[in-house]
Amino acid sequence: MLVKEWAAREGLHPQTVWKWCREGTMPVPVEHTPTGMWLIHDPKYETRGAHAPAGGRTVCYARVSGPDRKNDLQRQADRLKAFALSMGVERPEVVTEVGSGMNDRRRKLNRLLADPTVGVIIVEHRDRLARMNAGLVESALKAQGRRVIVVDDEEPDDDLVREMTEVLTSLCARLYGRRAAANKAKAALRAAEDA
Repeated sequence: MLVKEWAAREGLHPQTVWKWCREGTMPVPVEHTPTGMWLIHDPKYETRGAHAPAGGRTVCYARVSGPDRKNDLQRQADRLKAFALSMGVERPEVVTEVGSGMNDRRRKLNRLLADPTVGVIIVEHRDRLARMNAGLVESALKAQGRRVIVVDDEEPDDDLVREMTEVLTSLCARLYGRRAAANKAKAALRAAEDA
C-alpha cells in the first residue's frame, strides 16, 4: 500500500513514514520502486487470500497514449502494483504499453486477452483498457471465467452523456486521427453544453 494510506491507518504523519523508509527503520517490509515510490507491505492490512482472485495470473495493465507521457506510465504501473498487493496478490505482473486507446492492434493487450492463464487484468481507468466498448471486452472475459478490475471506476452517471462521448470520439477519430480524437470529442461536448 502507499505511504499516505499506511500512515493514515496507523495515525502517523506521512513525512515521518517517508523518513523511516529512507532510513530503513520501518517496522514492516517496504519496497522502493524505480520511480522513487515507496510501497509498504504490512501483513496486518494485506489480507492474503481474502480478496485474492481464484485461478489464473493477475496482471496489471498500464497504458499511455504517446511517448511524451512515458513518465506517467511508470507511475501508473506502480499505483496498479500497490493496488494489487493491497488486494492480496502476492506477485502481480505488470505490463506497460504506449499506444492509443482507439487502436485495437495493441500487441501487449491482445496477448493478455488471448492468454487463458491470465485470470484477472487490473487497469487504473476503464479507458486504459479501451476508449470504446470496454464493456464488450469485460463481457467476453467474464464468459471465459476471467475478469477486469478497474481501480478508479468513475464514469458519468448519465448513460446518454457516456454514449454521446463514445460516438463523438469515434467520429473525431475518423476526422482528425486517433490521437487527437478524445480531445476533439471533449471540446465538442463543451461547445454543446455552452450553446
